[in-house]
Amino acid sequence: MISRLHDPDYNRWACQIKRTGGCRQPIHLRGKVEHYDQATGHLLHRYSTNNEPNGVLRVACKTRRASLCPACAEVYRADTYQLVRAGLVGGKGVPEAVSSHPCLFVTLTAPSFGTVHTRREKNGKVLPCHARRNAETCPHGQTMSCTNRHRADDPRLGEPLCPDCYDYDGSVLFNAISPELWRRFTLALRRRFARLNGLTVKALRGHVSIAFAKVAEYQRRGVVHFHAVIRLDGPTGPDTPPPTWATADTLAQAVHHAAAAVTAEVKPLRRVFRWGTQIDTRPITMDGDLTDQAVAAYIAKYATKAAECVGTLDRRIQPLDNLDALPIRDHARRLIAACMRLGNEPALVDLRLIHWAHMLGFRGHFSTKSRHYSTTLGALRAAREEHMRTEEITTGRLPLFEEDTVLVIAHWEYAGQGLSLGEQLLAAALTGVRLPQIGGDPQ
Repeated sequence: MISRLHDPDYNRWACQIKRTGGCRQPIHLRGKVEHYDQATGHLLHRYSTNNEPNGVLRVACKTRRASLCPACAEVYRADTYQLVRAGLVGGKGVPEAVSSHPCLFVTLTAPSFGTVHTRREKNGKVLPCHARRNAETCPHGQTMSCTNRHRADDPRLGEPLCPDCYDYDGSVLFNAISPELWRRFTLALRRRFARLNGLTVKALRGHVSIAFAKVAEYQRRGVVHFHAVIRLDGPTGPDTPPPTWATADTLAQAVHHAAAAVTAEVKPLRRVFRWGTQIDTRPITMDGDLTDQAVAAYIAKYATKAAECVGTLDRRIQPLDNLDALPIRDHARRLIAACMRLGNEPALVDLRLIHWAHMLGFRGHFSTKSRHYSTTLGALRAAREEHMRTEEITTGRLPLFEEDTVLVIAHWEYAGQGLSLGEQLLAAALTGVRLPQIGGDPQ
């Protein structure tokens, strides 16, 4: 840290760190960018990393996972918030009239794969986990009862009462098949909504379109469930209102029917999966308990999380890794072992369970949306880049060129990633980003 502070290029290094927003693992790039006049071939401007500290340019890693980089994950969370909220109240290219369209906040859960420790509350009072007077004893000698009132941070939450009875194979297979189950749910939803209104799916397209944005959330037991915003629009999307007969109540009926009807099969094992029985549908209002801001914030929060709550790793696990030596909970270890074992079966190779073992089998995108729901993350990032470019031109740090007459030639190569411990301390002081705990002590 002292060495960096006394470096003659410290000010430039600090400027790079600030521009990454306090990224914990910035990527180091080495290269140059040159601007030429297409008509004359004259060099107009050149940027090279030769004059940068250590000869590299540090840029943000742009990961979405808060466990890897809180600073970059916060940018991703904010973008997701704007994306979801624009589909509820308008903005970012979506008309404000969309706020009057019927809209539901839907939660689809996973089925049970065995009894797990849980925390339940009623009227503000914590209830016993699984209190049973005549509790059965499982084949492995474990009494299937728990009278503890678990704390919110109890590490046993989500773990099975009897690990040997728990269906670990079913849990990871459900995670792997859940994206297909969601796809079939959206198809069944349109079919059911059309039938409730006396129409065919083809005829429905001329009156109503159904848009959605959804995010996957891991439960403590290691399976995903989906939170989704589902909205009714006119035939051309959010710029047209739906007909008066397209109501939120009818949409809720279609959601419950579709969720109960659809199934997805892992054919090599002849295992059929469906959604859990707990299905929640609530209307989104501008001034009620479930507002647009609350829904957008809730979905955006889970867009930056993965399976950390289960106790697994935030990196890929290699087939040659010793699972017993990994610093993870036993429940997560058993789930990963199930991915490794099932992934070795030739009939299940398409599920890529070994590749996604650290995600407990889930291989889908965490946050997705239909085409006409709202803007895209790419559009938001492009607008941010254009804003930064305009600022650079306004302040004179970048020359103003006619884009149609300029040839841009760039050459970049990867030169490493990350910061030393001393640089991490300086970066935290410069940007106010909290450092992770090292060795159990807050730094």
